[in-house]
Amino acid sequence: MTRRTRRMPRVWTCALTVAAAAPAAVAAHSGPPYAVVTRQAAGPYRLSLWTDPDATDDRAPGGQFWVVIEPGRDGAVPPATRARVAIRPLDREKPFVEVTAEPVNGDVTRQYAGLVMDHEGPFTVRVIVDGPWGGGAVDTRVEATYDLRPPLPLLAVYLLPFLAVGFLWGARLLRRRQARKPR
Repeated sequence: MTRRTRRMPRVWTCALTVAAAAPAAVAAHSGPPYAVVTRQAAGPYRLSLWTDPDATDDRAPGGQFWVVIEPGRDGAVPPATRARVAIRPLDREKPFVEVTAEPVNGDVTRQYAGLVMDHEGPFTVRVIVDGPWGGGAVDTRVEATYDLRPPLPLLAVYLLPFLAVGFLWGARLLRRRQARKPR
């Protein structure tokens, strides 16, 4: 056996590892929320917007938006301050759909809104904040995609060929080792 043929299993191992990791790289969006606006001035506030813009077919609110409200001046954000999040697809003629964000764990500086994004593509997002200090708004754009994480039972089906190859490879190595043992 030459040195080159002894390296071939390592090459195949690396290739299978890269192939198994490739779907995770393609589905990079399917992770935690990410910031689309960071501390942007909006009236008397500084707003940040975090999102996980998943499109859904079942009318579930897959478009998730977290609004972080910071005071643009001294003092704490008044408890009556509320944010509204509105979205509109850019690739279709549809009106804005708006939802009032709810404070997360009673914290008015962190508010959450879930909206239905019924197709993949670009959406414009508008965040409007109203409160005793006045109002402010921020506009941005997000790209909605379908959540690419497979359901848990399907994950087993996807892993089955890799497990089978590993099992067969291990069995062959054991047979080869037993064949080399002197009797």
